[in-house]
Amino acid sequence: MKRIILLIAIVLMVCHSAYAESINLKSYQQGDWASLLSSAKGSPMAIHFWGVTCAPCAKEMPQWGKFVAANKNANLIFIQVDDVSPEMIQQMLTKANLGQAKNYYVNFAFDEQLRHEIDPKWRGETPITILIDQNGKATRKTGPMNFSQLQSWFRS
Repeated sequence: MKRIILLIAIVLMVCHSAYAESINLKSYQQGDWASLLSSAKGSPMAIHFWGVTCAPCAKEMPQWGKFVAANKNANLIFIQVDDVSPEMIQQMLTKANLGQAKNYYVNFAFDEQLRHEIDPKWRGETPITILIDQNGKATRKTGPMNFSQLQSWFRS
């Protein structure tokens, strides 16, 4: 009986490890904003801030998954801002088919200093998407995304 329990535990650990490795999830911290912006290299980029506990975010994330699948060359970054476990983030990303997207999570309290670094006028509401054009000009879009407008924005 002990061997069976041990075998089950090993199988669960391997499955959990494989599941965790299938998600591209990196830590986001203060100071990362400048490096994310420089990674655009003169091309348009959308950075979407969302939360696991945000009902509009949960509803919208599968639409982001479809957008990513249909627009593979679009430069998109997703940053999860809630204080939740990485497993909860991974579950939501998997459900939305965003496991292989550029995913970040804030691994400490999402405080005023961090928000101010990103956008001094941002009060922390989610969902919010910051669009960075090819010249580096940022435009903030609060609330759910209009994906046909986003697609047009990337093409312009």
